[in-house]
Amino acid sequence: MAVEKLGLHPEIGFVDGAGRSIRSVFKLYPWEWMVHEDFADETLKRMGDEQGQTLWIEPIWKMMWSNKGILPVLWRLYPDHPNLLPAFFEGEEHKLTSYVKKPLLAREGANSLIVIDGQEADRGPDQGYGEEGFVVQQFTDLGDYDGNPPVLGVWTVDMEPAGLGIRESDGLVTNNLSRFVPHVIDD
Repeated sequence: MAVEKLGLHPEIGFVDGAGRSIRSVFKLYPWEWMVHEDFADETLKRMGDEQGQTLWIEPIWKMMWSNKGILPVLWRLYPDHPNLLPAFFEGEEHKLTSYVKKPLLAREGANSLIVIDGQEADRGPDQGYGEEGFVVQQFTDLGDYDGNPPVLGVWTVDMEPAGLGIRESDGLVTNNLSRFVPHVIDD
């Protein structure tokens, strides 16, 4: 269902185009866009409302983790942690010469820039992101497997690893044309 068909009834909560109550929603529409919709304020009010509550499969709190602003915050809280790369908000002083400049809210490499030893090495497609600001994070080489740099995505459930996705691209920027690579892990 297109997001434009989503409605809000004052008594029963979110409804579809036919006015039927929506009990559960799995959405592809980003929360950072959703909070600018006409019904955003009412949506946020109803998040904890027992009456007419809609279960959002991807809850709004996930917006916090998809915002790249978490990277410099984590670096400030845990400098030199072995699982973090140095990261800074754009405009903050740093000494990085190899880095990735990423918009706070972009997806799939959009509007990102990779600089290695002070020289532009790759750039993501311009999709209009960046108005909200950027972060700069140290570049790290992910390796190259037959010309394909991989990016690993790990899903967790209750703090336990539950899935792994591998995406490969032809360039350094992983984008919306990158391949999702099948894999098997044997015990």
